[in-house]
This record gives sequence, C-alpha cells and structure tokens, in this order.
Amino acid sequence: MAVIRFSALEKVYDRKPVKIEPPSQKVSDYFGINVFDEVKMQKYLSKDAYEHVKESVVKGNPIDRKMANAVASGMKAWAMERGANHYTHWFQPLTGGTAEKHDAFLDFGGYKNVFETFSGRALSQQEPDASSFPSGGLRNTFEARGYTAWDPSSPAFVIDDTLSIPTIFISYTGEALDHKTPLLKSLNAVDEAATRVCKYFDKNVSRVQANLGWEQEYFLIDEALYYARPDLALTGRTLMGHASAKDQQLDDHYFSSIPERVGAFMKELEIESYKLGIPLKTRHNEVAPNQYELAPIFNECNLAVDQNLLIMELMKKISRHHGFRVLFHEKPFKGVNGTGKHNNWSLSTDTGVILHSPGKNPKSNLQFLTFIVNTIKAVYDHQDLLRASIMTATNHHRLGANEAPPSILSCFLGSEVSNMLDQIEEQVTSKKMTPDEKTELKLDIGKIPEILLDNTDRNRTSPFAFTGNRFEFRAVGGMANCATPMAILNAAVADQLNYFSREVDKLIDKGVKKDEAIFQVLRKQIIASKVIRFEGDNYSEEWSREAAKRGLTNITDVPESIKAFLSDSSKKLLFDLGIYGDMELEGRVEVMMENYILKVQIEARVLGDLAINHIVPTVVKYQNVLMDNVTRLKDLYGENYKELSGNRTELIKEISERITKIKAMVNEMVEERKVANRIDSAYERANAYSKKVFPYLENIRYHIDKLELIVDDEMWPLPKYRELLFSN
Repeated sequence: MAVIRFSALEKVYDRKPVKIEPPSQKVSDYFGINVFDEVKMQKYLSKDAYEHVKESVVKGNPIDRKMANAVASGMKAWAMERGANHYTHWFQPLTGGTAEKHDAFLDFGGYKNVFETFSGRALSQQEPDASSFPSGGLRNTFEARGYTAWDPSSPAFVIDDTLSIPTIFISYTGEALDHKTPLLKSLNAVDEAATRVCKYFDKNVSRVQANLGWEQEYFLIDEALYYARPDLALTGRTLMGHASAKDQQLDDHYFSSIPERVGAFMKELEIESYKLGIPLKTRHNEVAPNQYELAPIFNECNLAVDQNLLIMELMKKISRHHGFRVLFHEKPFKGVNGTGKHNNWSLSTDTGVILHSPGKNPKSNLQFLTFIVNTIKAVYDHQDLLRASIMTATNHHRLGANEAPPSILSCFLGSEVSNMLDQIEEQVTSKKMTPDEKTELKLDIGKIPEILLDNTDRNRTSPFAFTGNRFEFRAVGGMANCATPMAILNAAVADQLNYFSREVDKLIDKGVKKDEAIFQVLRKQIIASKVIRFEGDNYSEEWSREAAKRGLTNITDVPESIKAFLSDSSKKLLFDLGIYGDMELEGRVEVMMENYILKVQIEARVLGDLAINHIVPTVVKYQNVLMDNVTRLKDLYGENYKELSGNRTELIKEISERITKIKAMVNEMVEERKVANRIDSAYERANAYSKKVFPYLENIRYHIDKLELIVDDEMWPLPKYRELLFSN
C-alpha cells in the first residue's frame, strides 16, 4: 500500500498548470452568453410572449399553453445557436444535489423525415421516474410517476450541448419532492408579509424580494492523493490521520498568494461561471492549507440558490481538468478549519430600498429598525427550527469547533444598533409619548447611518450577525443546499411580520397614531427577544453557561435537532404559511433521519474496512520488523540486549495493545450497527446510530492516529495530513 501512497506523491510533483484563455479580455463581452435572460427573451420571443413570462415571474401567474409554445420555440432557437441538441428539466431532489434527464430535440416524421422540435408542454412539464429519489414514504417504489414543472423565475441555461430548464419536482399527488418548491412558497410568504409592513412607510411598495449572497468555502486536493485515500473518496472526509506538525497555526495561508495551479482552476471556473451569468466577485485563500473561498454579488434568493448548486457542479467538473478534486465536506480534516457556506440574507423593495439598510431620514430609519427587530424576534421564536435547517451528519463536525458558530442561535447587532434598541426599550412606553420624547427619539434614529458608518464591526463567531445592510447566517454548511435554511428563515420572518402588522393595526384601530403604534409594538418585541442578542465570543464556555441561564437552547445531537421540524410551533409556522403540508413535512424529516443514518453507516463501514484491511496489516508488518530486530539484538548481545532494545520492546507492546483495541472496537461497532438496523422507527434508529455507533468513529481513530506516529513512514499506507494539505 505504501507504494500507492508514494506513487501518488510523484504524480503531484509532476503536475503542471493548465493554460486558460478567456474568450475575451472583457468579462462584460461574454457574461451571460449561455443564459436565456431578459435580453435573449426580448430578442427571441414576441412582445406578447415576453410580457407574459415577465408577468408570470412577478405575479406568479401560470403560463398558458399557447404562450408556452411560443416561449419554447424561441428558447429552442436560441439554445441551438449555442450548440444545444438536447434539453433537460434541472431539479433539486432530496438527495442534496441536482438531477437531470436529457432528451434530444430530435423527432421523426416518417422515413428520413428528421427534424428538431421542442413544445410548450416539454418546456412546462415532464414526468421523470420518481421512484428512486428520497421521499420519506410519500411514494412507494412501484409508484414511479413524478412531475417536474418549469420555474420561469430562474432563467434556462446551456451547458455543453444541453438546454437546462430549472424546475420544481412534485409527486403524482402534488407533494413537493424537492428543495425548490418550499423555497418558492417561502419567498411568496415573505413578499406578502414584508410588503404589508412596508406600506406603513411607503405606499408605492408593491413587492419585496429576499436576496442571498452565499460565500462558498472549499478544499482542493490533488486527485492522485484523493484516490489514495478511500475515506476521502467515499465519505468526503478523512476518518483517520494525525495532525501535521504545521497546519494553520501561523495563519500564513489566509489571503496569501494563490498557487499557480489553483489560480488556473479559479480562472477557468470564473470564465464558465460568467458565461452562465453567475456574478463571481471574490476569490482568496482561506485559513486552512489548501482551502479557498469564492463569493458572488448578491442576487434574488431563488436564483442565487440555483447558481450555488450550479457552481458546485462546475467546480467538481473543472477541478478534474487541473488534476484536483474539490471537497465541500464541512470537516474533511480534523483539527483545521472546516467548510461553511455563509448565507448573507436581506430584503429589498421594488422601489430600490434595502430594508435592512439604514436610510436618509427618521422615517426610513424607523423602517430599518422595524425589519431589524422583526428579524431578531423571528430568529428568537424559531431558533430550534433554524438550527434544524442546517444540522446534518456532516455539518455536525464543524459547528462549535472553534471556527464556526456553535449550536446556540444568537444574534449579533453591533454595539450601536444594540444601544439604539435599548434606547427604544427605555423611552417608549405603552402610554402616549410627549412631543419632547418623540423629537429626541426621532433625532437619534436619524443619526443611524452616521453611527453605523464606522462603528459596525463583524462578529465572526456569531451564527446570525448583522453586517451593515444584511444578516449573515454563518452556520450553513459547505455541502448544503441553501434552499432549506433560506426557506425556514423566510418563513420565520414572514410569520413575525404578519404578527407585527396585526398588532400595529390593532393599536391604530384604537386611535393610536401610526408611528407611536409602531414604536409600542417594537418595544414589546425588543424586550421579548433581548436574550438572543449577544455581542461577545460565541465560542467561549462563558457564553454557553450564559445562554443556558437565558433559556436559549443548545442541541448538539443531530437526530434530536432535526425533531424540531415536528414541534407544535414549527408545524404551526410551516402549515399556516403553506410552506409544507403535513405529509410533506413528515416525509422530509424521515429523509433527514435516513440521510443521517446512512452517512454514519457508510463512515463506519469505511473505517472498519480501512482499519482491518489496511492499517492493522501494515502495523503488524512493522511490529514484525521490530520483533526481528529485538531477536537479532539478543542473538548478538545475549542477556545485555534488554538495555539496548527497551524502547523497541515498549513499542511492540504498545502496538499490540492498540491493535487489540482497534479490532475489538471494530467488532463492537459492527454489532451496534446490526442492533440499530433492526429498529423500525427512523428517529430511534438515527438515535441509536448517534449514541451507539458514532462514538466508535472517534475512538477507533484515536488509536490509528497514535499508530501513525509509531510506524515507519515508508510503510504507512495512506497519504498523511502534511501531504494532503501541502500539495498545491
């Protein structure tokens, strides 16, 4: 096995950067050329068809069959000019990735009568086999029919020779089997709720959209080393491996110069992303060796989610062109920085106002405070559900690891905004304000933009931090589809805004002036949610103790966290807003539990195999070398050999003890899996895997990592951390 390891290293040293040439030096010349965006629609569609699609996007109206045929015809003409000869409905099943089934434009009208066709029906709806996708019991295996339906709010695009059409994915009986459908419902809910609140401040607002700017962290590992590590290839993370003497202690990789091969990968990725209209803006080295980050300009939430999934697929494909494999796992290497996907979220109006950004006068700043306070209250009320939306078997390794937010949900606002909320709490009472109180408060509110200009810091330890004009949900994992956490956040905020507007209207109906009614309701919400505001170090033990005193929850167990989807408060939120139906929610939780079980099960199987078939035989061979050496010393020096061979004898003993423990624990782990697999309830089975199986992964690893420090380097079968992390 060591031969494989060293031959892999030789391949790394032989790598040469791939030369990449963009189609033009100006990105603006080719940005979006492979996207059927508004410019293309205006060119390839009739005016009526174009207006019909635009109205559908804005108002959510269905597209009728006649117009669908016209759109399909124009879309096909454009796609074929871009080299497409197939089309696919591109959707997001509950597997965590994307799915597609390609059909040719080709059709036959008789002998040698071959032509290209693409109908409105083919554009609007398809029937992929739904039987093999996770459904949580919504569908039986023999019930194969499912539907994909066109989402016109996310533009179609061409990759290679295929026109890709973003779609939702539902069952034959109408239940959502994907991540996009609940997201779209949540976007509609937050639009309606936020628009209603905006009208207190500006009657011209008719639409509010949620925006998302994701930051994607990732590792690049040379593919030769990747294939020499079965744990990386099969689970996405290293299940064993002792820390390198040097990793990220000096922070010398962070923002340092980008390695040449990595730069070539980034260049090709950016070119292909720009062609697909993905506005990548930032690239840099991250904290851990071989870790990097990219981020786009903000976009509408639904489109941003699609673009994130698309770019992850591009990264997987393009990394191979450069001899790399990309890792999105939240914790591929123990002891170094993990991989997150920070979700920067905000709301904006069709009048051009960012609702989480301060304005130019007291009125617009009161609107700003209204949306800040309601967002905080939403996070407070639904902290368990928000945690559940990001808690997975993989992200569990990262959360709270002194590099990522812990499992305690808290909000950071910065001292200035926090002080402003404290001032409102103190000044506004349930009684009518005096003119002096109103003037003083409005003057202070008017100062918000100046206050925030130089005084709003960023708290990298906070799970949900205000950063000047948006909130950063930092707990989302690197492998995640952003759709689910964004759907939950949108729903929570929509529900809170609905409550806020009802309470304000009640006071107005009683004769209270509008601004005073708003202040009174805000004060109650500020007081009710104050315990979730925290300005300090979220990694500290002191905060854990303080959070417990405040009554904030801290659930670190994955199955227990996922159960929050089925709490009474979560069901009321999600059912009232129509985000999920009863069966959909039950099925989704079942899928989450099964996913956790399977991830831990696969890791346990891989670790058991590597331990027994790779590590133990190698260690035994090295032990035999040591025993042979001791025997020869005895032959040469007689009884004096004990003084000369003492350290080797101790090593032989330690190796024997660790091998015995490894083999015993692997056998015990297998038996615990067998017991767990016989449990019918998905939650109880997941709980057994969490409590009984999962701990063995770390315990077995501990002994393997100790053996790595003992065994001859030339005999060790797997690439080590120093090789995996310092090979670019």
